[in-house]
Amino acid sequence: MDLGLRGRTALVTGASKGLGYAIAAALAAEGARVAITSRNQQRVTEAARTIGAKGFVHDSADLEAIPGLVARVEEELGPVEILVTNTGGPPSGPDAFGFSTEQWQTADTTLVLAPLAFIKATLPKMRRRRWGRIVNIGSVSVREPIPNLMLSNVHRAATLAAFKTIARQVAVDGVTLNTLLPGRIATDRMYELYGSRQAADEVARTEIPAGRLGSPDEFAAAATFLCSTRASYITGAAIPVDGGMQQSI
Repeated sequence: MDLGLRGRTALVTGASKGLGYAIAAALAAEGARVAITSRNQQRVTEAARTIGAKGFVHDSADLEAIPGLVARVEEELGPVEILVTNTGGPPSGPDAFGFSTEQWQTADTTLVLAPLAFIKATLPKMRRRRWGRIVNIGSVSVREPIPNLMLSNVHRAATLAAFKTIARQVAVDGVTLNTLLPGRIATDRMYELYGSRQAADEVARTEIPAGRLGSPDEFAAAATFLCSTRASYITGAAIPVDGGMQQSI
């Protein structure tokens, strides 16, 4: 299936490892010109070299730097036609009230305000060209809140609502906004939450209908389709990629 991505410019944030890296690699394999970001210079340089992308250093908490970053990407690769907003999860903890004001503010900045700032910097040109794809990496917690993840539960739900609102405003312009909801995917973040890879695998065998963790490549396949020309009539959606674990209708 031709996804129509060859020659298009994509920007994937938080993509030096994990889900962002897998998505960037999949887009590059489809022939897109891919820019990736990370706050770590060495990691983003190595990741970009491996997948044939262009790396840019950026901290998702630095909202003021986002317009300049987008301008640099467009100067080097062309107008951003595909935007994937991906940010690592905030701290976890068993007490819903056990987080500081600073931690709440940081989560709001990185999980809500940063994706919206990237959209603000790229959306006008997408609308003028009457084509654009924007995908946010959320979490199944927006449907079924996950214990110990108070900050993620709250802020990812807010971003989902923002995406739904914007999607309705720009659908007529040929721009789609969708959210992918990863369940338990085999990433460093998942192993960290469960204490080890072995522990995560053991829980997956008993709690996930598919009987295993998902792979980053499987998740990236869903993201790549949403970025494609084929997905032109899918917008405002929140799609779980969780091996059947979500129980709500």
